Amino acid sequence: MQNFFDILPESAPTAVALGYFDGIHMGHKNVLSHAAYEKKNGLVSVCFTFSESPKSVLRGTQSEALMTNKEKLKMLDKLGIDHTYQADFKSIMNMSAQDFAEKILVNTLGAKKLFCGFNYRYGKNGEGDVKVLGDFCGKNGIKLTVVQPTEIDGEVVSSTLIKKLIRDGQIKKANKMLCHRFGFSGVIEHGRQLGREFGTPTINQSLCSELVVPKFGVYCSAVTLENGNTYCGVTNIGVKPTVGSPTPLCETWMPKYCGEELYGQIADVRLIDFIRAERKFDTLDDLKNTIIDNGKTALEIFGNASE
Repeated sequence: MQNFFDILPESAPTAVALGYFDGIHMGHKNVLSHAAYEKKNGLVSVCFTFSESPKSVLRGTQSEALMTNKEKLKMLDKLGIDHTYQADFKSIMNMSAQDFAEKILVNTLGAKKLFCGFNYRYGKNGEGDVKVLGDFCGKNGIKLTVVQPTEIDGEVVSSTLIKKLIRDGQIKKANKMLCHRFGFSGVIEHGRQLGREFGTPTINQSLCSELVVPKFGVYCSAVTLENGNTYCGVTNIGVKPTVGSPTPLCETWMPKYCGEELYGQIADVRLIDFIRAERKFDTLDDLKNTIIDNGKTALEIFGNASE
């Protein structure tokens, strides 16, 4: 995958997937797979998306994404998308639906086939919808495929719902809708080394400011280190009320890890299931015993978990 569309020949016909694709959940994958499949028909597969959340720009709020932009690009590549065109939303937010379709989809992208979700909107104030886009495509010889919603257990899969599930600690259900595990990568930092005194040494990481913050508590996780090895993790996300922490952070104990110090390395932490809510303990011994019990629970969950 390349991130600059101007390397393509001007005459290259394309199959374009349209959307912001936050989290690239099951519904998004259905849209993207259609575009990727068209390579078999001689078309170049393209994803047209944005480098920042349109909703966040319009509302003037901090983005709470399901994955970082770097993760998104990597996953688009794995899904078979040849080229990703990431536009600056602010530069086109006042463009009319007609101008967007003509200048971006036809003149810039050379679209012959378009794929989007049932609720796709575009143009200034979201004036364009799938009906407007369908009319444009019909007049310009472009085939439009509108992918219908994906449901799990009677609920329509959406980024908004998945974020709510993560905030509520329902990580297992969120992962099911994502079709991959929610998590983050970060540099391992120095902590207070209290876990080492308990016999449960931890790695400490700052939470990613771009991502939605999970419910505070303890999770079973899968931790992948720079050497490529993956370990079961007992991950606490929160402010550690028993010992006190000024800001929320991520602290993970790997029961089966007994290697070298990891400070300065990058660890990838993927949440598998919620174990318990964060709470304050009366004594440090109570905290230590609970952490050890959480480790037993996490190892059992990890052993039975599938990717």
